[in-house]
Amino acid sequence: MKRIGFLSALIFSSVIAFAWGQTGHRVVGKIAENHLSKKAKEALFCLMENESLVEASTWMDNIKSDSAYDHTHQWHYVTIPNGKDYHTCDIDKGGDAYETINRMIAVLKNKETSKQEKVEAVRMLTHLVGDIHQPLHVGNGEDKGGNSVKVKWFYKNSNLHRIWDSEMLDSKQFSYSELAELIDHPSESTLVQLQKDNMDVWVKEAMDLRPQIYDIEGQENLSYEYMYKNWATVKDQLLKAGIRLAGILNEALDC
Repeated sequence: MKRIGFLSALIFSSVIAFAWGQTGHRVVGKIAENHLSKKAKEALFCLMENESLVEASTWMDNIKSDSAYDHTHQWHYVTIPNGKDYHTCDIDKGGDAYETINRMIAVLKNKETSKQEKVEAVRMLTHLVGDIHQPLHVGNGEDKGGNSVKVKWFYKNSNLHRIWDSEMLDSKQFSYSELAELIDHPSESTLVQLQKDNMDVWVKEAMDLRPQIYDIEGQENLSYEYMYKNWATVKDQLLKAGIRLAGILNEALDC
């Protein structure tokens, strides 16, 4: 039987982190813009006018302060225990990142949905495709997506989730545009393959990163060494998110 409500509280409780922070989400939006087709660019302008994907990328975090959107809080992540896949684990009926991405794609493709519904779908997709590529937003069901793993980051209190959300990115001190320019150099074959991959591939990639992410035994303070070992992964996940978001929008958008 599908569990509802309790699962969300168990996994992330009331502490809902902002995946990638603003810089990371903006990087995803900028990379996606770089790979939009002409048709998708025209359709986006028709829908969003002067609101770029960079701006849209943080909307779902901004609305966390609006009680009308409280039901969306659990959409930022998905929980898949080790040894399971999305289709064999208990799913919260209130939705999650995997389900919401698919639902928002359907909204964009449906010619009967309103312009405002499509605008919100673009904003949600831009954010949630980023979220699901932050590996700890594919939680293992044991530690609230790493929030319960208390460590120090450069001698300041933190947790594993926060380090992956924002602290590694913030420590590099790149602007979103600098970082997007730095990492957005996929080969043509890589671009094509990334846009072919479905969400089962995305979440499996995140799960496969768990041994690397949790390789902190005996380390109370994480700093340069941990960042050195994981920075390439951060860049790779941001690139994948941006390219895959562009692929979704290229296929789904029309105006």
